[in-house]
Amino acid sequence: MARELTDTKARPAAAAAPRSFTDQLIEPLSRLRGEVDRLFDDFPFRLPSPFAAASGITLPALEMTETTKAYKITAEIPGMDAGNLEVSVEDDMLRIAGEKKSERDEDEKGYRISERSYGSFERLVRLPAAADANRIKAKYRQGVLTLTIPKDGEARDRVRRIAVE
Repeated sequence: MARELTDTKARPAAAAAPRSFTDQLIEPLSRLRGEVDRLFDDFPFRLPSPFAAASGITLPALEMTETTKAYKITAEIPGMDAGNLEVSVEDDMLRIAGEKKSERDEDEKGYRISERSYGSFERLVRLPAAADANRIKAKYRQGVLTLTIPKDGEARDRVRRIAVE
């Protein structure tokens, strides 16, 4: 059996053809695009469905404020009916959820339109230790949900300042 001898010395690589000016400009952007694609391929969670935005339902923006007697949470939820909103408390978690369904059917001369959209959302908010979950009040007016969460007087009294020396 004949053996073929090969040269194990490093050979110089063939000279690369000179790159055009356009290729030099595009290369960094191509590398950046590849890195961004890789980043989203490795993303640990699923992004919201594009259908949620099309149906007009997204996570409502929340604003939380505090007074001496209560906490106040407002959520912007336009286009919903109060009957389609659900507010509940379990342990120290406040849950705000809603569902919106809409249908549109039109029959006109020469065409028919039929559209349906559906969307739902859920927000969870951890209540502060001083919140009195048994006395929460909720009002929904003109697309804004307002929750008033009174502070528990006993919890307020349990707070004690400690002097730092």
